[in-house]
Amino acid sequence: MWIFTETGFISAVRTSRGSDDLKVRSRDRLSLEPLSRLTGAEIINTPNVDYPYRVFITPEQLQQFLASTVDALEYDNFKSQVYVTRGYDFAHALSAVWSTMHDVEDPDARTRSSS
Repeated sequence: MWIFTETGFISAVRTSRGSDDLKVRSRDRLSLEPLSRLTGAEIINTPNVDYPYRVFITPEQLQQFLASTVDALEYDNFKSQVYVTRGYDFAHALSAVWSTMHDVEDPDARTRSSS
């Protein structure tokens, strides 16, 4: 699962089949710091794999992080808020993802419904 918040980008997956634990990864340490502070999980540097930072947490800890992120939501424009919280470089990369996702908009997205 990919998760974009005003504090960064993380990817959450199961640690292995049948495990209850989650591995939450990021491309930059800063993206994991709010999750680490909330859960106490250590941020581990893994420079030789696809995501160079990761923490290991429970699903309940991720749920708590997501709920607290939603509870703290006060902005009315996500991309603008990311510019404030993470700066130009991160906001620029985020805008590229936003733009790419335009490619998957369904054909009826921009037509008015008759209902």
